[in-house]
Amino acid sequence: MAYTDTAVQETEVLIVGAGPVGLMLANILGMYGRKVVVLEAMDQLIDYPRGVGLDDESFRTIQTVGLVDTVRPHTSPQHIMRLVNGAGKVILTNNPKTDEFGWDRKHSFIQPEVDKALYEGLARFDNVEVHFGHRVENVEEDANGVTAIALVSQDDDTLVERRFRAQYLVGCEGGKSPTRKRMGVSFEGESPSTRWLVVDVNNDPLGTPNVFLGADPKRPYVSIGLPHAVRRWEFMLLDHETEEQVTDPEFVNQMLKDHVPDPASLDYIRRRVFTHHGRIAGTFRKGHQLIAGDAAHLMPVWMGQGWNSGMRDATNLGWKLASVISGQASDSLLDTYTDERSEHAKSMIDLSMTFGSVIKLTNPAAVVARDTASSVLNLFPQVKSYFSDMRFKPMPRYTKGVLVDPSTRTAGTAKGRIISKMIPVLTANNTVSPVGVQFPQYRFNSEAGKNLLLDDVVGNWWTVIVWGNNPKDVLPEASLEKLRGLGAKLVAIVPETQREWAEKYMDEEITVLGDHTGRMKKWFDDRPTPMIFLRPDRFVAGACLNQHGPATLDAILSALKFKDGTGAPADQVPAGVRGSSY
Repeated sequence: MAYTDTAVQETEVLIVGAGPVGLMLANILGMYGRKVVVLEAMDQLIDYPRGVGLDDESFRTIQTVGLVDTVRPHTSPQHIMRLVNGAGKVILTNNPKTDEFGWDRKHSFIQPEVDKALYEGLARFDNVEVHFGHRVENVEEDANGVTAIALVSQDDDTLVERRFRAQYLVGCEGGKSPTRKRMGVSFEGESPSTRWLVVDVNNDPLGTPNVFLGADPKRPYVSIGLPHAVRRWEFMLLDHETEEQVTDPEFVNQMLKDHVPDPASLDYIRRRVFTHHGRIAGTFRKGHQLIAGDAAHLMPVWMGQGWNSGMRDATNLGWKLASVISGQASDSLLDTYTDERSEHAKSMIDLSMTFGSVIKLTNPAAVVARDTASSVLNLFPQVKSYFSDMRFKPMPRYTKGVLVDPSTRTAGTAKGRIISKMIPVLTANNTVSPVGVQFPQYRFNSEAGKNLLLDDVVGNWWTVIVWGNNPKDVLPEASLEKLRGLGAKLVAIVPETQREWAEKYMDEEITVLGDHTGRMKKWFDDRPTPMIFLRPDRFVAGACLNQHGPATLDAILSALKFKDGTGAPADQVPAGVRGSSY
């Protein structure tokens, strides 16, 4: 029997699911001072590994919410992946060494420990609560928000029905998401019939780091060295092999006999069968309910992008919810969440599915063709580096949303190239538009310290960056007033040789950064865009010549659904914003 608690707990955002995506979104909203309640059906966090790959974009978000020091001990950077054929010969190596976003491109990690760090990070915020053992049974939506009804088990086995009221609800409850089902949106894609056995063990009996993808036609496999001496194997199962059969210890030991000298002595964490999925929701938002992470998209494990795609969702959605709830932007801003995230999630699903089909080939002729083609392609340095540097991975590029076309200054859309007959564009080394992509994070010197990462200096909200010039000298007062309403930070980046002079010349409202490595100068030298409007999620909303700054800003405010183009009241800037110049 269920008893109803007549009290209704009020909050601003309800997050259903205390997995990594829900926890990260709660950290972002907590950082911005928003009131959040997280409801989790389970009694505690999941304590076994699931995801194993953490990329540089996700680490940048972890940096933004101030949890790098608690997460890094549970990671291994420069996680190399090698694809080997049935004879054990390496046919492809993936070892990207770029760090344009401030962190190594790939890390392995122990998900339970990182999830725990995200959960414990919420203790910093008085405005965030997490309730375990709360299973959301129903959601009532009206014009002003949602009311969630959760069932809570008591010690005497009775159930109490609790109600929570919020402006928005975000479902982060995984691939079977009840929120997505309540929204009534499609979940299109594939669920291949191929099943896999995943085996995790403690006290890694091999000790070798990194990842081996075994494209063995007899039985494709994966072997992954993880932090804290954890090792994972995955084996493709044959159609006639039942789950009961393959999880039997003797069967697992037989699977591992070619990998480990003594499988029977292993310290097993889990043995579990799973099926890869490639699915995406038709929309990520409907009214006052939204979905993120696996609730919005499922992808095979091959590229290690399931966990990271969820982090991208939280990074994109968090600042938008904060903007709407604070009154700075209208509710329609949330429609850009699907516009911006759906296409890239679909691209990652397609890539993962394709990569998986290459690994799990069992037809002898197809295997020979694959291995032969790989051997030939590896003879060409450009092709080899294409795979080694992971340039085949599609980086997020938003073409519709909170951005402005650099050629036409049209609000809400941005083409991939800058087109103009002006000399600065015609003579540029690179006319690929930086709008809609993530801005690089290099290191700088400033009054705050030496060799600092960009995000640690500029804060966690809107930023206007101007190369070699004072933003106040190239933007009129009307534009500066709008930026005050936005809560934007004004930043001048100069060569390190000019930094001390610029700090004396420019007033205290300008943050001056010295480019002591020359990497930022090279970036600006290649592009005809010395003025950058940087969103809170570090994506470029606008990029232009200085004299196009006012028009670009106005178009950004339009795309943002900014409520007062002449400058919003100070109380409409989300609380917790770090680094505002005003």
